[in-house]
Amino acid sequence: MRKFSLAAFSAASVITALALAGCATGDQALSGGDAGGSAGEEIIIGSADFTESQLIGTIYSLALQDAGVKVKEQFNIGSREVYIAALQDGSIDLIPEYSGALLKHFDAESTATTSEDVVAELAEKLPDGIEMYEISEAQDKDILAVTSATAEQYDLSTISDLEPIAGELVLGGPAEWETRVNGVVGLRDVYGLEFKEFLSLDAGGPLTMTSLLNGQIQVADVFSTDPAITANDLVALEDDKSLFAAENVVPVISAAKSSDTVEETLNAVSAALTTEALIEMNGKAADGTSLSEIAREWLDSAGL
Repeated sequence: MRKFSLAAFSAASVITALALAGCATGDQALSGGDAGGSAGEEIIIGSADFTESQLIGTIYSLALQDAGVKVKEQFNIGSREVYIAALQDGSIDLIPEYSGALLKHFDAESTATTSEDVVAELAEKLPDGIEMYEISEAQDKDILAVTSATAEQYDLSTISDLEPIAGELVLGGPAEWETRVNGVVGLRDVYGLEFKEFLSLDAGGPLTMTSLLNGQIQVADVFSTDPAITANDLVALEDDKSLFAAENVVPVISAAKSSDTVEETLNAVSAALTTEALIEMNGKAADGTSLSEIAREWLDSAGL
């Protein structure tokens, strides 16, 4: 069995600390607001409960402040099920999202996979009062990862390769994955995978990574922009049946708080953001650099 990487654990621990430090709790994030957007001119920016979402939210926040927009950060809300409800009831006004996962949230039956098809369907499925701006080239997809030792043992390179041996393996991921189409349900229905067990951990975070590296789980849901994949020589299994759709980063906003200034500012961010930049920034976050410092450095380097 592969030995656990202390360096990976340290990086993951930093990410957890960054995710929790100085951020509102889910309950706090849902404590106010009326349907159609929060009161006043201030834009309340939310995020999911993982570092990359908070990082992109911070980029949005600084870019908007530079454009003269009043903002309030209400990060670390929780899962999509929680923060989309907060967006709809006006507790928050703006959130960085991922196109494919958001489409599945609103339409579990969608079969769109390409960036173009996902965006076209998503535009039709968004509830009244919610808008999205232009998507970014940057993507961060859910992937199934195994250690190189596991990949070698079972000759794994695609998700389909898991089918004969899934009953011997434990799958780990966030709690909400157990009922999501782009999760356990889809892995069963699309790939025919019946795992020995599903272990509820975190959203591509330190619990999942630690459990994979120490052998508690053998298959993990992780994010494609996680620098720990390369650092720990993990094997990302090819999604050969396209269960996981394109996941372009996209700003989603309450229509009541949308304006030309906000749209132009965030579209400029989307135009400049790349997957490679996300991987690099996630690595800096894992090394302990503050999210605001990372966001400011990237905005300056992008000329924004």
